[in-house]
Amino acid sequence: KMKNASGSLDYVMASESVAIDTLGFNLVRDIKPGEAIFIDFKGNCHTRQCHMNASLAPCIFEYVYFARPDSIMDGVSVYESRLIMGEKLAHKIMKKHPDHDIDVVIPIPDTSRTSALQAAYILGRPFREGFIKNRYIARTFIMPGQETRKKSVRLKLNTIKSEFAGRNVLLVDDSVVRGTTAREIVDMAREAGARNVYFASAAPAIRFPNIYGIDIPTRNELVAFERDERQIAQHIGCDWIEYQDTEDLEDAVKECCNPDFPLDQFDTSCFTGKYVTGETINDCYFKRIHDLRNDAAQEKRRSGATTPQIDVPITKGSDHGCESVHNDQRDSTLNAQKGCEAI
Repeated sequence: KMKNASGSLDYVMASESVAIDTLGFNLVRDIKPGEAIFIDFKGNCHTRQCHMNASLAPCIFEYVYFARPDSIMDGVSVYESRLIMGEKLAHKIMKKHPDHDIDVVIPIPDTSRTSALQAAYILGRPFREGFIKNRYIARTFIMPGQETRKKSVRLKLNTIKSEFAGRNVLLVDDSVVRGTTAREIVDMAREAGARNVYFASAAPAIRFPNIYGIDIPTRNELVAFERDERQIAQHIGCDWIEYQDTEDLEDAVKECCNPDFPLDQFDTSCFTGKYVTGETINDCYFKRIHDLRNDAAQEKRRSGATTPQIDVPITKGSDHGCESVHNDQRDSTLNAQKGCEAI
């Protein structure tokens, strides 16, 4: 909140504290799970707890990738949590590869930089910037189509060849989704003269679709689907790959919590397949998600081809946690033929 020129209070709500800081407001607190906030036309702020048994289970991918490092979310410094992710990742590498021959640690810009810096410190190896990022290219893993993603990696990054030539390089990324970016980056490192290329992910292997906001539509498109670490390394072309353990990732965030407001659970569904709202991977819900959002279906829509209709019965009540538009009983919608636009 912030006092305005008239002396009354203005309020702003955002998913990350950095937006509040940038606008010059003071961070008051996080919105509680199950809480509603209403600001009337007079500027009065009203709050109400609408669900008495709501539980907090933030998406852990926010701390790994999406949030800015200078944000504070649920009382946790994103920057501090990523430092600890780097520490735990380095300890795992030393445990699995005690006689490693890593010469240099290089981050994949930009999100992994914090974790890579701390990993290099724990490993006792120099941290170097080997890739320069073109800031006008969007995030590649959510781009439509495999060929588009592959082409965009080369436009997005360029190598500093002197940092690779003749060296055994550890590349650190925040996560590996489809593997398109990782495979191109490994190729670029070898083309720049790297002798051996190792890969480390600050997040665990992504083996399941995320249904709560991240565009990871289908298991078949994930590089870790039905592959172990050896097979993944072979697929992306590196000498070996190490992933963060899920428990270590959760601990990295928990260790940064305010002791008075601990975080006990997270949504880690894309790593574990356990969804906080109770769905299982074999539900028809996930088949519908796959049929509508996989690469082939999206390409058909872009080319103007007709998307096959999916036979989903319309019933009253909740549809896997999504409210049906046919439950809308307002006068303005009772006589409408459809409640929303078809996909």
